[in-house]
Amino acid sequence: MKIQPQSTEAFTRLGEVLKEHRVTMMTLRDGNDGGMHSRPMTPLEMDANGAIWFMASRRTLLASLGGAGGAGASVNLSFARQDVSDYVSIHGTARAVDDPQRKHELWSLMGRPWFDGPDDPDLLLIEVKPLHAEAWDGPDNAATRLLAMAASVVAGHEVGMGHKEEIRTA
Repeated sequence: MKIQPQSTEAFTRLGEVLKEHRVTMMTLRDGNDGGMHSRPMTPLEMDANGAIWFMASRRTLLASLGGAGGAGASVNLSFARQDVSDYVSIHGTARAVDDPQRKHELWSLMGRPWFDGPDDPDLLLIEVKPLHAEAWDGPDNAATRLLAMAASVVAGHEVGMGHKEEIRTA
């Protein structure tokens, strides 16, 4: 994901936490049945105001986002890099954006399997404005993680399991 220089210290920190993540699970309330549904998504950019941008299919996501240009929907983004014990959860507001210029700015070959190009009528952008983020990181080494887990079980509390950080963006 391309990360622009950020406008606040909180978003700068969030960008640092996200810089190595390539895929997220985006969870939205479905516009048809009201249930929570998740789908893997590739974040394209974190703009200078902290918003995270995605490409999506108009057919499959528009109802969940309250229509193009609508007020938006509550969303959760879950990022995980299990190999290095790095996890991030972001709560925010997602809205559909149908801006031809922005589509051209964000277009990459990564969209080609799903869209004919930035002018494909099914292509819709999703802008997620983070409200709150939580990040966890633990030992990078699998053996160290195993030892920390064993020590935690014996001690009856966390020992060397890493730390949790809250990032308040709103």
